[in-house]
Amino acid sequence: MGIQFDSGPVVKRHNYQQNAEMNITPFVDVMLVLLIIFMVAAPLATVDVPVDLPSNAAQANPPPLEPIYVSVQADGTLFVQEQPSSLTEIAARVDVQSGGNREARLFLRGDQAVDYGTLMRVMNTLQKAGYSRISLVATEELAL
Repeated sequence: MGIQFDSGPVVKRHNYQQNAEMNITPFVDVMLVLLIIFMVAAPLATVDVPVDLPSNAAQANPPPLEPIYVSVQADGTLFVQEQPSSLTEIAARVDVQSGGNREARLFLRGDQAVDYGTLMRVMNTLQKAGYSRISLVATEELAL
């Protein structure tokens, strides 16, 4: 007679390892959806005013410590910084203040009582002199 083994209940052992890693697929899906939403919404949040930004290719010049202000008072008197000027000599005064740099940023301030035509004459005079980076300055309205 041969050896007889006890054929009790058979226990199956699986060779599976437990998976302790997180399933990040849903997380990646949510992040991609948020990325698409921000990519679509980002251009809508920007201002529609074109700004001429300097490029990174060249060494950037340090910004001037004091911006160049051209002011027009209610009676039509012109000032470059605090120096009185006339429309015919305004370009020469701005040249002195900017050191001849035609790319200098100019801030044009006008009194509320100054008519639009006067501001446009000043702006046109500066543009004919080669200054194209002219910004208008206004005060911020206070909410009541």
